[in-house]
Amino acid sequence: MARVFVAYCRKAPIWWGMNTLMDAIQSTPMIIRHARFGLGDVVRHRLFPFRGVVVDVDPEFANTEEWYQSIPEDIRPSRDQPFYHLLAENEESYYGAYVSEGNLIPDAENGPVSHPQVPEAFEGFDGERYTLRAGPESAH
Repeated sequence: MARVFVAYCRKAPIWWGMNTLMDAIQSTPMIIRHARFGLGDVVRHRLFPFRGVVVDVDPEFANTEEWYQSIPEDIRPSRDQPFYHLLAENEESYYGAYVSEGNLIPDAENGPVSHPQVPEAFEGFDGERYTLRAGPESAH
């Protein structure tokens, strides 16, 4: 399984000059998260009947407070873990999902995801994960 290492620094004001920004980054402890899933991994939700393919990873919760509070408290995940953006599907529809790492398990053994946007981001499914589509800059 692919391992993704995500490091980030708390945001600095956009108006800071490059030297000031670099000083802030160098003097601020970096937070390193080890994401269990990588781009292209196929996963399913532990509690709810849907699966999907990972298209982005946030090192910690990065959605709205309203969204977070809408999750019932007894199943609300910790904010302090990676969260994944998925192209998701269930038996009835396709959609985008935002899911905590603790609520995901690998699901490649059940084959590719049928979400109609998968071909926009990925070349194909190799039986374990999707391969990212090359960007326009790599075509030169």
